[in-house]
Amino acid sequence: MLKTKFISSSFIVVLVLSIILTACGPQRDTTEIKQEASNGEAPDKPEELTFWAWDDILSTFQVIGDRYTEKTGIKVNVIDARNADLSLDAPAGKGPDLYYETHDRIGDSYLQGVAAELTLTEEQLSGYEESALEAFTYNGKLLGIPSSVETIGLFYNKELVPEAPKTIEDITNIAANLTNTEKNEYGFLNITSDFYPMFPFLTAAGGYVFGENEEGGFDTSDIGLASDAVVEGANLIRSWHENNYIPKSVTYDVMNGLFREGKVGAIISGPWGIPDFSSGLGDNLAIAPLPTFNGNQLQSFLGVKGMAISEYSENKYWATDFALFMSNPENSKFLFDELKRIPARSDVTVDDELYQGIQEQIQYAVPMPNIPEMAQVWNPMGDALVFISQGEDPKEVLEEAVATIKEQISLLDGSN
Repeated sequence: MLKTKFISSSFIVVLVLSIILTACGPQRDTTEIKQEASNGEAPDKPEELTFWAWDDILSTFQVIGDRYTEKTGIKVNVIDARNADLSLDAPAGKGPDLYYETHDRIGDSYLQGVAAELTLTEEQLSGYEESALEAFTYNGKLLGIPSSVETIGLFYNKELVPEAPKTIEDITNIAANLTNTEKNEYGFLNITSDFYPMFPFLTAAGGYVFGENEEGGFDTSDIGLASDAVVEGANLIRSWHENNYIPKSVTYDVMNGLFREGKVGAIISGPWGIPDFSSGLGDNLAIAPLPTFNGNQLQSFLGVKGMAISEYSENKYWATDFALFMSNPENSKFLFDELKRIPARSDVTVDDELYQGIQEQIQYAVPMPNIPEMAQVWNPMGDALVFISQGEDPKEVLEEAVATIKEQISLLDGSN
């Protein structure tokens, strides 16, 4: 059944490239990036800084860059560029001083020699969400300054579900009462073949992706996705399919369309879905934190975006200063107002009721592992979830998935 090897040719290509790029990284200066010059004064200002960002955020970050120019006199160039080119462009002198990055890619970036280690004071770090800083920390080293955070929440239609479900039992009862497959109506839907939105339910009774080593990093030999607690979560998921509460092959397009049309009571989604669902449901749309199980709040994955400083930059001090400026309370609020990016700060509260539901869940979210080995988890767990939805034995399926993950990680580590 599940004894299918997921080690494809594309995986081997990624593995080889990762090894080559890591080997080509710089001889990293072990001297800490000081935020003050040795004489207590800031180093001379550069004429300009270059910041690599993404197309959908360029104009907003350029506004913030212009504010920084007014404050410091340093010109800021916000450029649309691909981070995938960093490992080649940065050593060649064509890279940025700092770049926009997701936390789950920061480990790779560091191993390739691109992301610089940061040393910041408690005062500089004050106000940032601890979990966001943790997300940008790799093997005890802070590698980025968080700008925004995101996670999933419980989206519900108040016309069908007047009050937010508080527990998984509430979710199951809503599914039982509102589901009518002949009319294409459902009480609750989630994409049960995707490990990302299913992680909270799989680990409702306990469990984890990677354990923790003595240094506080991830122990990739300890994978907690086939424990009795995770099997309990998997049995819950299987029961939803057995009772026909959730179709076995539902897709995001189908789920989102049905919810937007008012045919689903509640779904699991993230802030990216708010504009679309608001246009369909209007004031009937509401968002709450994920429900509880046995009194414990479900934990979702936390995603963090922020700024990393290039190891190859000659202006690390000022690049770091600009990153801190971009993510200060005032500019974090501006970023939310313009782009609806939830601030990675505990001292900034958004004034949009829908996004407040997501922000509340963030306190229960755990950073998605930011190590390269995490890439080997998604496909095996996604395949395992498909088998579980089809009625296969959860324990056997999960044990097989963990074995596959470990085998792929052993290839990544070169230990096989």
